[in-house]
Amino acid sequence: MFLLSRLRLLCALAGLGFVSALASAASAARPPNFLVIFADDLGYKDTGFTGSDFYETPHLDRLAARGMVFNHAYAGAGNCAPSRACLHSGQSSPRTGVYAVQTTDRGPKELQRLVAIPNREDLALENVTLAEALKAAGYATGLFGKWHLSGRPGTKPTQQGFDVYFDSRLPNPNARRDEPADPKGIFSLTRAAGDFIAANREKPFFAFVSHHAIHSALEARPASLAKFEAKAKGNAHQNPLYAACVYDLDAGVGQLLARLDDLGLAENTLVIFTSDNGGTGQSTQEPLRGNKGAYYEGGIREPFVAAWPGRIRPGTTSDVPVINLDLYPTFLAAAGAALPAGKILDGESLLPLLTGTAPTLRRPSVFWHFPGYLDRPVTRGRDPVFRTRPVTVMRSGIWKLFLYHEEWQLDGGRAQLATNRAVELYRLSDDPGERRDLALVETARRDALLDEMLVWLKATDAKLPSVRNPAYQADASATGKKKRRAEAK
Repeated sequence: MFLLSRLRLLCALAGLGFVSALASAASAARPPNFLVIFADDLGYKDTGFTGSDFYETPHLDRLAARGMVFNHAYAGAGNCAPSRACLHSGQSSPRTGVYAVQTTDRGPKELQRLVAIPNREDLALENVTLAEALKAAGYATGLFGKWHLSGRPGTKPTQQGFDVYFDSRLPNPNARRDEPADPKGIFSLTRAAGDFIAANREKPFFAFVSHHAIHSALEARPASLAKFEAKAKGNAHQNPLYAACVYDLDAGVGQLLARLDDLGLAENTLVIFTSDNGGTGQSTQEPLRGNKGAYYEGGIREPFVAAWPGRIRPGTTSDVPVINLDLYPTFLAAAGAALPAGKILDGESLLPLLTGTAPTLRRPSVFWHFPGYLDRPVTRGRDPVFRTRPVTVMRSGIWKLFLYHEEWQLDGGRAQLATNRAVELYRLSDDPGERRDLALVETARRDALLDEMLVWLKATDAKLPSVRNPAYQADASATGKKKRRAEAK
């Protein structure tokens, strides 16, 4: 009897092993799933794994320990809509024409020296999105939360590649609500994404979870808020409500990752966590300079984690500069999907970095282009009125170069670089806070990078503001500067 029971047990175990082997084989044969968890306005310094001394993100910290952390990851633009346009299109802002939220001439018109290049608020229908490319490759596609790229008819998510679209915060996602169990829609979006994943577990899926947290107005569960009101404040971060909102966002991440585990899908799912732009003035990003809307590091550098069991070695980091428009070619490469006909991608696949087959990428530089004005100054900004004026920016290795178009177009251009402040240059390896402008010191480096930038501007057909603004008032600019200096004393 004992022998017979043991034989039955061995047969059962063998059967389980066979089933497990079949499941592993099926997983290996099937393209990977993609889960992108995208925060709104979460700054580089706003997570535990990037060094906050007050906020807590235990689930993100565990995800970081399971995968690869990119220390120099960037948004495609300095604020929301253009960054999302870059990610979904795989293209830089000059190709999408999406530069800002609403208009590119925000702020006092009498202080704008140039006429801003007009903005568009949606992706052109002919611009094949990442979701459309993956859908053509057999993926189920779902967007949960913020889209922010609808304008003209035909530009809703379900018209640009997503099978499923759900947003519990419509029609006014940023208005404060009295929903203590679901602040910022974190948990309703998480549940909807989890249900989509469960419904499509037998086929490859692309789930884009696009949170409204931690964009203002801040919200949090009462227990989370009480936790941080009772906690000793940090030296850098001290706001209990901000901390509680971040904590609840992290809890949503944890729920979604647990759902993957419960469904047995974690091993075949590449998970990406990042944010759309830098943090707001509510949360210091020091030692990084600037905030959301600016192109200094505090406005565009993001927390970025990639986890994929068996493919990405746990606990790894990379200092290679990457940008969110790299996700499009990365996912196509991982899926073995074809590049849409005629599609130009400005990013580069991160697969060699993720899998450890290469230490770096082929491209020498990444670029940003903003041909307009955003009001409200930022931490240690260049300007006392605007977050940014018209500018093109590049990151090349340890170097970062800014080209300001007002001074370039109106104050002598290249011939007057010694005096016109058209160019700023920083060596981020020893100056991550962008405090020491080396444009007049490292002139050979400056000129070489400037040449490369001008080639890029031409290659992308970037529109440059060059027309003088007839509403500009030089006297108003000078008066404003004197007034602000007096107020500062």
